[in-house]
Amino acid sequence: MKALQMAQLGPLEGLALCDVPRPAPQAGELRIRVEASAISHADLLLAQGRYQMKPPAPFIPGSEFAGTVEAMGDGVDGDWQIGQRVCGSSARSGAWAEAVCVPAATVQRLAGTAPAAEAAALAVPYATMWHALVDRGALLPGETVFVLGAAGSVGLAAVQLARAFGARVIAGASSPAKRALALAAGADAVIDTSADDWRGALKAMTQPLGVDVVVDPVGGPFTEAAFRCLGWGGRHLVLGFAGGAIAALPANLPLLKGAALVGVDIRQFAQRSPSKAAANLRGVMGLHARGDLRPAIDSEWPLADYRQALAAMQGGEAVGRVVLRPN
Repeated sequence: MKALQMAQLGPLEGLALCDVPRPAPQAGELRIRVEASAISHADLLLAQGRYQMKPPAPFIPGSEFAGTVEAMGDGVDGDWQIGQRVCGSSARSGAWAEAVCVPAATVQRLAGTAPAAEAAALAVPYATMWHALVDRGALLPGETVFVLGAAGSVGLAAVQLARAFGARVIAGASSPAKRALALAAGADAVIDTSADDWRGALKAMTQPLGVDVVVDPVGGPFTEAAFRCLGWGGRHLVLGFAGGAIAALPANLPLLKGAALVGVDIRQFAQRSPSKAAANLRGVMGLHARGDLRPAIDSEWPLADYRQALAAMQGGEAVGRVVLRPN
């Protein structure tokens, strides 16, 4: 089969379209014929060896996919059938290919009419944000949520899920197109985070109580500024550092606000609590089927055009997800 492969972790110029053996499903696994795979920042970091875990090389990146079941390993639980449409995640590897093998517990059934590109962008960011808002953030209806990087994959998932859970949502984004996307996704208001006084604008919107939950996949100088906008008992959810820098937060701030800095690691959560992670993903799929969740797709590219796809992803101008299609 065709797959995008890194001979060794490092610069993405080392990524190449290769012929590799089609993987054989192990016990408890399904082999999925990939229809679409969404590109994430975590995928790029992992391929470059800049993620906290470093897979052995040669390495096929890709963690988010939609496709059809084409083979099953021994002992697969459930009434899976060949040809069944699914979406899911692949533990950060293997999905930039024509087929990928994954544990059956990590995928969910798809309606026959669900667009493959949209479904490929569903499982990871939305399951991450369900875990973040519900399990870690204890979000309540009527609370105010501020989302940094609101047009990114987890940011947009945060906007839509927080809205579905009955929260007031303020979205932060750096361009008019990205702010428009956040409003279209259900945000009640937007903040221009490229402005010098975005923190002042946010505080003015949330007086006198402040923000209840901050969703932060960005890091850098945005973390402290957003934390200072929390009200009493607020929760600041740390999901990553797309801005490139890991923030340092003065320890007196949580004390003065009675607030919490809360880490969100979906990979460890899925490993440590697989049944709860599967239940969260079922919740995501239910809201998607109801029409409450809709990933935004910026562009779709054939696997052979991966360099253009990566350029669209890395340029910072994509509004929505960039998706690879093997066929």
